[in-house]
Amino acid sequence: MADGSQVVSVWLADCVPAWDPDYYAADIDITSDFLNVQLRILVTLEDLDHWTGALDRIEADELQAADGHVLTVDWPPAGNDGYLRFIADDPYVVEVHDQTQTRISVRVPLDMDEGWIPEARQRLRDVQRLLSPGD
Repeated sequence: MADGSQVVSVWLADCVPAWDPDYYAADIDITSDFLNVQLRILVTLEDLDHWTGALDRIEADELQAADGHVLTVDWPPAGNDGYLRFIADDPYVVEVHDQTQTRISVRVPLDMDEGWIPEARQRLRDVQRLLSPGD
């Protein structure tokens, strides 16, 4: 997720499970003129499925008439060591939470263009294909 000056991204660190056959190391990176930080998290294939559902909810929310509510989605689900909280406001806001190590949270406003959801879906499909058993 990015705008002209700030980026919040999640990168798969390795396509080999990091700890258990179900957990893969990934890095949440925040890059801006103000700060550059990285947080290592563990994700599962189920977490990737949850991101698909999150994108569905965000896209549906964008299509609804403005009724005053602000959609909030956590990924991976809150309670994990590190996670993103996506707030579908204007502008979008992505919070990065480090629950256990530092207990620091960073809030990044992003003025994203209309094509970000299809791009996010394509990147997600690429990662899911890479990690699919038997491929």
